Amino acid sequence: MKTIGLIGGMSWESSAHYYAILNRETARLRGGLHSAPVVLHSVDFAPIEAMQRAGDWLGAGAVLAGIAAGLEQQGCGVIGLATNTMHICAPQIMAALSVPFVHIAMPTAAALKADGISKVGLLGTRFTMEKPFYIDVLNAEGLEVLVPDVGITNLNGIIYEELCLGIVRDESRQIYVEAIGRLQARGAEAVILGCTEIGMLIDDSVSPLPTYDTTDLHAKALVAAALG
Repeated sequence: MKTIGLIGGMSWESSAHYYAILNRETARLRGGLHSAPVVLHSVDFAPIEAMQRAGDWLGAGAVLAGIAAGLEQQGCGVIGLATNTMHICAPQIMAALSVPFVHIAMPTAAALKADGISKVGLLGTRFTMEKPFYIDVLNAEGLEVLVPDVGITNLNGIIYEELCLGIVRDESRQIYVEAIGRLQARGAEAVILGCTEIGMLIDDSVSPLPTYDTTDLHAKALVAAALG
């Protein structure tokens, strides 16, 4: 099994979930006491978040590309970026690597298509919902993507002001449930939890639509790539 290089810390709350899933999936597939060989580079999120607000995506991409290259130099055979939003920098990261980079949107698209879903709602940070970098990947896979037409600011605030700090509130869960309901009314057949923290708040037990958790799908895809 190749060593997985994981760029995390954005936020560390979701990176902790990644680590658990990587190891559980490896144990499931390999049995016994097997666990995932992982090198985790967990960044200080505050400077990255400041670059997000400033729109300095090239600067952020340079930081993350340097980290990715460092993980490859440490012997990692497959690289993952444990955040949806920062996949806006994926081209810069991939350009710095000679080993595979597993894009978070690809296993999500594959799971949706395998289940026969063609029209899907997307929830995430305002950057993921408003900028084309993520939706374009899904569109290229044949998926029609709907994003909320109201309440984007509230949804974004819940991520940064609550979930990234480990705060999970029933009131915020209801805001997300209502947003999913509005997407359902517009024809969405399922919803992508397109921020790695949203799974802390929403799952199939509370959602009006089937959920596709990018954290879970991406982590499992990293294990598959490392074993491939």
